[in-house]
Amino acid sequence: MALNLEDKKRVVSEVAAVAASAHSAVAAEYRGMTVEQLTLLRRKAREGGVYLRVVKNTLARRALEGTDFECMNDELVGPLVLAFSQEDPGSAARVLKDFTKSNDKLVVKFLAIGGQKLAANELERLASLPTYDQAVSLLMAVMRAPLDKFARTLNEVPGKLTRTVAAIRDQKQAAA
Repeated sequence: MALNLEDKKRVVSEVAAVAASAHSAVAAEYRGMTVEQLTLLRRKAREGGVYLRVVKNTLARRALEGTDFECMNDELVGPLVLAFSQEDPGSAARVLKDFTKSNDKLVVKFLAIGGQKLAANELERLASLPTYDQAVSLLMAVMRAPLDKFARTLNEVPGKLTRTVAAIRDQKQAAA
């Protein structure tokens, strides 16, 4: 079904709004996928907090102008699905990486984060980025480690004294 001018403007503004607030984007070729497979991919994307959209390349180029993902414009060729991470930088990469394990028809072409376009082989690295909650817990563990070590060190002084006194007592009992 062909889009009229108003529909095209609506699509461009919707994708531009999502791209302006997204953390990262992944573009993948979906050639040869069935409708059921695309529906499953869309469901997994929704569950993972990822905005997934099949957009004509010319409309996508217009939508990405002025955003961090403008670097993707040169590579927008062929039937592509665009996935934008809404919650954390690695969410779109994780969803597509997991989906490509069970479906070889979906081929990741490139990705972008922070205004920089990356090759498809960087998908694993982007997918391994921690979520917000994981990053906060890692930070808290790093901040807490010196305090834990200090508490163990302070606790060791009376413990060592107790072991020394017990050893002297055992030695005197054995001598008597």
